[in-house]
Amino acid sequence: MTYNINLKELSLRESEKVEWKENGSDRNVVKSIVKTISAFANDIANMGGGYVVCGAKEIKDEFGFPKLIFSGLSADKLNEIEGKVLQHCRDYVTPSIAPLVQELKNPEDEATKILLFIIIADSAAHAYRDGETSKYYVRIGRETREARNGVLRQLFESKRQIEPFDKRPNPNVDKTDVDLLLFRDFMNEVNLLQPQKPLEDYFSDKEQIAEFVPPFCVKKTLDGNFCLRNFVLLMFGKKNSISLNFPDTYTILSIYKGTDRSEPTGERYSLTGSIIEQAKKLIGLLDTLTYIIFDKTSAKPNKEKYPRRALQEAFINAIVHRDYEIAEPVRITVFSNRIEIRSPGTLHWGVDKNKFITGKASPKWRNQSFAYLFNKLRLTQSEGQGIPTIIRLMREEGCPEPVFEIEEESVTCILYSVISQGNYINH
Repeated sequence: MTYNINLKELSLRESEKVEWKENGSDRNVVKSIVKTISAFANDIANMGGGYVVCGAKEIKDEFGFPKLIFSGLSADKLNEIEGKVLQHCRDYVTPSIAPLVQELKNPEDEATKILLFIIIADSAAHAYRDGETSKYYVRIGRETREARNGVLRQLFESKRQIEPFDKRPNPNVDKTDVDLLLFRDFMNEVNLLQPQKPLEDYFSDKEQIAEFVPPFCVKKTLDGNFCLRNFVLLMFGKKNSISLNFPDTYTILSIYKGTDRSEPTGERYSLTGSIIEQAKKLIGLLDTLTYIIFDKTSAKPNKEKYPRRALQEAFINAIVHRDYEIAEPVRITVFSNRIEIRSPGTLHWGVDKNKFITGKASPKWRNQSFAYLFNKLRLTQSEGQGIPTIIRLMREEGCPEPVFEIEEESVTCILYSVISQGNYINH
């Protein structure tokens, strides 16, 4: 199977999902590549897998920022690296791994090519045999590390558990529960639709619309019929099918005129339907929340009450990364001086609380399929960039720092308006 991989898009992804290698023929480099391949397959962060790119290297530019140099590989070198890496994956990884391989054009040199290994996560814990010992590797931040102690235990536990919620088959729904018009619009928006292909053909147990998105359907063992995975129903399902199977999958937006809930609710919206529809309805309401305010005493008298992009990131994060097995809706409450966004479910097990609230935590997904497809829609930033983006934009707009309340069954993001920092009034 061949995927439409864009090198520029890969360069924008988090280092936790992409490893760049200038070469790969030396045995030590091959070992390093295969350890990383096994780490991506182990997928302790639940991101679906990862990429190893050979023929490119990461350097620092004159300002200290990461920069990619595409040195490329000759045909002979490309074939040599591919052969050695695949052989090493068969001989030294248990269970063995067979990454997908693609050759890409070098954007900086037409005479050479870039070699890409695509690693799809699976249900096994893969060990790498180095000499007489076998070790397990995972991806933590931008590094491939040996899994030890608690991380090793978590790896084993995650591989024995049922599939993550988003990828879990739902025996109660099939392709008749899909809103085909909604699905068609999505496929058009992300440029994945093949005009000559009937929409129904995408709903099988073999077809994949993207490299880290599993087939939409699973064949049931008793009758051989196909059922949908949860992410398909929640993203593309008919409204009544979603409410019947997941009645708490909706978003409540309440707007109060004062600073607490003692004030009468001025407006209340219950946003239902697919999570794509809910997200777009929220984005459509942003103008009512980010209107311009004015302060004649300020050097910058005209400001948005909240940075629009920060609100969008907070809203979409609450939908994409919530725990859908908790019977609670997403709750967004607007007060005169702040907005509280409460998402059911606490932080992912591997996210450090202190790093999270400062925007320095590595990305780890509860619902990898949702995160990947929403990123394709350009509704969210690249992996791990949502919280840092919120913090940066709030600072740039002159708003107070975001507050994150992390509880056992919820995460609440509180964004205070710029009114809290000055003498602004409605414009």
